[in-house]
Amino acid sequence: MSKIILTGDRPTGRLHLGHYVGSLKRRVELQNSGEYDKIFIMIADAQALTDNFDNPGKIRDNIIEVALDYLSCGLDPSKVNIFIQSALTELTELTFYYMNLVTVSRLERNPTVKSEIQMRKFEASIPAGFFTYPVSQTSDITAFKATTVPVGEDQLPMIEQAREIVRKFNATYGEVLVEPQALIPENSICSRLPGTDGKAKMSKSLGNCIYLSDSAEEVKKKVMSMYTDPDHIQISDPGKVEGNAVFTYLDAFAKDSDFAEFCPDYKNLDEMKDHYKRGGLGDVKCKKLLLNIINRELDPIRAKRKELEKDIPAIYDILRKGTEEAKKEAAKTLAEVRAAMKINYFEDEELIRSQQEKFNSGK
Repeated sequence: MSKIILTGDRPTGRLHLGHYVGSLKRRVELQNSGEYDKIFIMIADAQALTDNFDNPGKIRDNIIEVALDYLSCGLDPSKVNIFIQSALTELTELTFYYMNLVTVSRLERNPTVKSEIQMRKFEASIPAGFFTYPVSQTSDITAFKATTVPVGEDQLPMIEQAREIVRKFNATYGEVLVEPQALIPENSICSRLPGTDGKAKMSKSLGNCIYLSDSAEEVKKKVMSMYTDPDHIQISDPGKVEGNAVFTYLDAFAKDSDFAEFCPDYKNLDEMKDHYKRGGLGDVKCKKLLLNIINRELDPIRAKRKELEKDIPAIYDILRKGTEEAKKEAAKTLAEVRAAMKINYFEDEELIRSQQEKFNSGK
């Protein structure tokens, strides 16, 4: 069986460090690993419209922002197919068929859906499109017969529901669809990087993001104002590293070699943490280390983005070609699904012939 990846992002804004450590950096590693036969990366504009239906301009404008972030981080159109979800009508048709394979009560039990509904305060006014998000995501995954779906741990319930739908389809209609496996980040911190304010999730709506396209000065302002330990008032005070956003980010980004370059007082992060916990280490020194590490990581990304921004038509050409290739793959799967469900009336010559024989015999 071919090894195929399907992954993507909702174009609700520019991508941030949470996306970078949680998925983008890993995607570049996967594309360069040579382990996968095909990689499809989806700009999920149709999914984004499920809770932004009244603001389509926001989604439209952010298609190019997401594409620029992808390419700036090192995703290579010669190795991956970057495509726009809404341009593949095959995905909508697959979603419609899969709706019959899942119950409302099962969707209501999906922990990820419940969490997202609560976060958006939908209460009883849940858009049906948003409620059936797991079914749409199953369509996206199965259309390309993806074997691997890189996700954070919070998305595991979505992948499990996709696997359930695949099993139900195959049991009902025959072995057509591929059951996907989740690939979660090796560093658990990267699964869900908190916001700069210490909130559990880095979110555009909460205004607590460091964007990949932020200037060095913007990053400095955000890092220097990051949430730390509110009880660490004096430098001499013992500090807590648990729940301290600065140390959480250092867990995600810092390597031992960074200390030799930026903070030679310590050999590694563990030594710095120990000093902070016993007192005598100020927040500013920790933040300056983090600032240097983040800006060094973002410098080449920012530089590449500036170059890419000079030729926007070329970016759209990449998206068009990627979308055309993705559409071909999705069409193949849809044809197999329709055949398995016995609704490929005009392509099934055996059906037409057998029915003709039936009427000829007078039965």
